[in-house]
Amino acid sequence: MPDATSPELVAAHGIVRRDAVRGTVLLHPTDFTLYAGERAAVTGPSGSGKSVLLRTLALLDPCDAGYIGWRGERIARARIPAYRRRVAYIAQRPAMLDGTVEDNLRYPFMLKTYRDVHFDRETAARLAEAAGRGADFLDKLAADLSGGEAQIAALVRVLQLAPDVLLLDEPTASLDPASARSIEALVSAWFDADPQRACIWVSHDPEQARRVATRHLTMNAGVLGGDLR
Repeated sequence: MPDATSPELVAAHGIVRRDAVRGTVLLHPTDFTLYAGERAAVTGPSGSGKSVLLRTLALLDPCDAGYIGWRGERIARARIPAYRRRVAYIAQRPAMLDGTVEDNLRYPFMLKTYRDVHFDRETAARLAEAAGRGADFLDKLAADLSGGEAQIAALVRVLQLAPDVLLLDEPTASLDPASARSIEALVSAWFDADPQRACIWVSHDPEQARRVATRHLTMNAGVLGGDLR
């Protein structure tokens, strides 16, 4: 659990999102701070703005008002790629490339942002093992993966890059209970490896929110509610 001295990681300062076509407000003015060591969960009904919040925090969608800060500093446009390296967004339905799981895991290292690091099969295998998968998982064809296996592969693809923050957008919403627990175990292992990491887990399941988080917020009609205790 973070305390009063925990450093600030991601902070939203009065952020607002509107529908680009209709102009309706999707996310009302929101202030929120995620501190090092925090595991936060956000629950709420479908269409309440949970994904909008997460995508805005990830700077995948622009703010119509307000701004996002990283470690106490406003993020300049030129620094967005570096920010996304530290703050990783995981979608509910990940996109997988043709080829093997390892081919998919190697892909990020082809990008300019990660040109200073290299793929390490041992690290990837260790992460897969945390989700209950053997080293041969990396040799499976992406086309043959179940929904749960594809989500595990997508998470390993991100976690091998050692981000500081995970923004998880209902990563287990369409998975069976066993696959969901594998995803939870993988995220827990990532978190336990460095207590200064932090995550926000958007979920439709209050029970899951209690399992994966120590701080629980709600979203309703584009308004982020206070912590549930």
